[in-house]
Amino acid sequence: MISYLKGTVADIAKGSNRIILTLEVNQIGYEIQILPRVTGELPASGEVAQIFTHQQVKEDQIVLYGFGSAAERDLFRQLTSVSGVGAQLAIALLDTLGMQDLVQAIVGGNTRILAKTPGVGTKTAERLALELKSKLSEWRQQAGLTTSVAAGIPAAIQEEVEMVLLAMGYTGAEVLEALQTLSQDSSLSNKGNAEDWIREAIGYLSR
Repeated sequence: MISYLKGTVADIAKGSNRIILTLEVNQIGYEIQILPRVTGELPASGEVAQIFTHQQVKEDQIVLYGFGSAAERDLFRQLTSVSGVGAQLAIALLDTLGMQDLVQAIVGGNTRILAKTPGVGTKTAERLALELKSKLSEWRQQAGLTTSVAAGIPAAIQEEVEMVLLAMGYTGAEVLEALQTLSQDSSLSNKGNAEDWIREAIGYLSR
């Protein structure tokens, strides 16, 4: 399995539904299907880029999918583990909603948001929310985030915030530090809106 590739941007070809990046690594050109939003994050042609990859082996071909971060790649893998969700639909979900909104919709069981993605019907949205929230909950337990942080954050909000931040690639220690600090903020204290906590936590961890 190829975890990531670091090389020179040789070409970006935009087809009808797919964008193919050719990345030259040690004089070998790798064709990688990337998300449209990743295109804007790439350096100019001839410059070095690092792309996190997922390799899919089919009967007639090997396909590399590329992502801007390991967390995005890992979420793609989780999405494709859901029955009825193939690689192209997973890419559409990530590109349409973005990491944060997609994870929040899954954790919050917001099937209406998930169904905004072309090709995602009500039943698929329900499966995504049900199966992936269960996996993210297990991930949270494995990270050791099962104890109360402080009185300033409601328990239900804390659980949702932790699952979203973990899925976005932050470590358990980073999440715990952010929530312990933010729980002392009187303006956030006892707010019932997970989005406020997530936004503030990302801001704190991005400093």
